[in-house]
Amino acid sequence: MIHQPKGRNNVANPVQNPEASEQKNHKFMSAQPSLFIVLGAGSGFGEAIARHLLAQDHTVIAVARHTESIQSYASAYPASCEVLAADVTELGFGDKLIAFLKNRTPQGIVINASGPPAGGFFDVSPQQWEAAYHNVLHWKVLLLHKIIPIFKSAHYGRVVMIESVSIKQPVPQLILSNALRAGVAGMVRTLADEVADSGITINIMAPGYHDTQAMQRLYNRKAETLSISLEDARAIFTADTGTGTLGTAADFASLAVWLLSPESRYVTGQTISIAGNLVKGIMG
Repeated sequence: MIHQPKGRNNVANPVQNPEASEQKNHKFMSAQPSLFIVLGAGSGFGEAIARHLLAQDHTVIAVARHTESIQSYASAYPASCEVLAADVTELGFGDKLIAFLKNRTPQGIVINASGPPAGGFFDVSPQQWEAAYHNVLHWKVLLLHKIIPIFKSAHYGRVVMIESVSIKQPVPQLILSNALRAGVAGMVRTLADEVADSGITINIMAPGYHDTQAMQRLYNRKAETLSISLEDARAIFTADTGTGTLGTAADFASLAVWLLSPESRYVTGQTISIAGNLVKGIMG
């Protein structure tokens, strides 16, 4: 006779109605204003997500190193957009964020920052590898050590990590991103399993080519490598999507906001590519 160990997978004690259980465990419903943290809210995906949440009457802690661009939209939401100037990759950022919360419990967080420098294997120095480890993976681990216990205490939380399509399909001349974002995916998949029974979901959004400022470094690299104009470089990236167009930050934000909502309770540990038809694998 096989004895099942006690724990969350013990079928002898099933949850009869998971939706009712989820609603019982937290009070944060999509129709009610909630508190969210958005990192990298000064431009691109972070700004688009922050704007989307604010338009839905949620309160947003908008974090960026330079907050001038946040002020351009925060002024329209003086009671609900809180601005925090910080370098999210600094070792003390987690403590700074916790202090800013003032014992409030956020319902979700968007973890987002700029990527590492472009370059192939022989273009990147050992020192750049060391820096990229911290800037792509390490600081996120430190931050999650601060945030996840808050979510566990509330029996609810949503974590959305913005990474890159390089997790799904390596991108030429992005060796640092290709290598280290895979480490983020492994960490997220493991952490999602460890907190799945605490009402917490954690997912990765893996954007492909979107019409944002971050694409400029890829245009520059492509133009330099092929000795072509920036316009021609942009056309190459557009053609690679297979759709004849680049994505937009607004497209991206709509999915992010859903992943931050209670309705996404049954999606966790996933890496979701938002890349047109760029990713060719059947698991993309």
